[in-house]
Amino acid sequence: MLLWSLIFAVSTLAFGLSAVSGGGAGLILMPLLGLAVPAAQVPAALSIGTAASSLARIAAFRRAVRWDVVRHFAPTALPFAMLGAWALSRMDPVYLNLLLGLFLVGNVPLLFRRTPHMVNGKGADGGTPRQAWLSAIGAAAGFLSGFTGAVGLLFNGFYYRLGLRKEEIVATRAANEIMLHLLKLALYGAFGLLDARGLAAGAAVAAAAILSSLLMRRILPYLHERLFRHVGHVATVAAGVAMLVAAGGQIARQDRLALHYARAPTQIAASLSWRRHVFAVEWEPHDELELSHSIRDWTLGDRPRAAAPPHSYILHVSPHKGLYGTRI
Repeated sequence: MLLWSLIFAVSTLAFGLSAVSGGGAGLILMPLLGLAVPAAQVPAALSIGTAASSLARIAAFRRAVRWDVVRHFAPTALPFAMLGAWALSRMDPVYLNLLLGLFLVGNVPLLFRRTPHMVNGKGADGGTPRQAWLSAIGAAAGFLSGFTGAVGLLFNGFYYRLGLRKEEIVATRAANEIMLHLLKLALYGAFGLLDARGLAAGAAVAAAAILSSLLMRRILPYLHERLFRHVGHVATVAAGVAMLVAAGGQIARQDRLALHYARAPTQIAASLSWRRHVFAVEWEPHDELELSHSIRDWTLGDRPRAAAPPHSYILHVSPHKGLYGTRI
């Protein structure tokens, strides 16, 4: 009972922050839901809560929904979400998550930039957003939602550039994403990823999401536009750091990524191991720099042997002999 109460309380807070920041509730709730349901049930339980949150936000801010944005965004988002789910079954998304993390962290300068004056209903340049641009953003959001599960925080800048008021951002973002959440739930149900315990966890998260939306309806009008956007930028950068750490750790484990460093009185050596590749740099005692690439022999164990393995190429940079290469 204590765990379910904790899930409800944390979910209420997480979805309240998500309404302001543009996303991130999943990053907060996934570890906690993992204590209540099996790992395979966590995405389904979270999707139930996220879908309920979007529906509640649409109901709470229905007059603020920009349907002109939704009708160009949603039609391309749905098919590309299915394409993203198909791509997920064919490839590992961890490297894409790493790139997305770098993209999100790239928003750091926005934390120190003054928010320009925005005209309601128009972009930062005062122009009306083009239909093709909205459709392209919808396709990108749909694909990434199906492939990585990340949508909200990645596209914060898209909503800011449209010049929408904070209520319009919350409502329009929910209207754009509701179909994606419902599609995910249908797929989870078809694949048997929803059982009684997962539904119970999803119901607790959904109840908290609805309560959070009702609270945000009263709080949001008192939140300054500049603070609203600043919170969104902070959340974006924080999510980027979290994605970099998570993706980096997963890559290091699955691809055997490792750094080695050794120093002697007259010699310095460092190497980077990735999968079967070993990239090394050595400073020799006769002022010669050696850059090498080799293919690791897994039969020798995880650590590269002292001598260069087979299939090695060494590039020598010497003040006496110049630039030359050797193959071993």
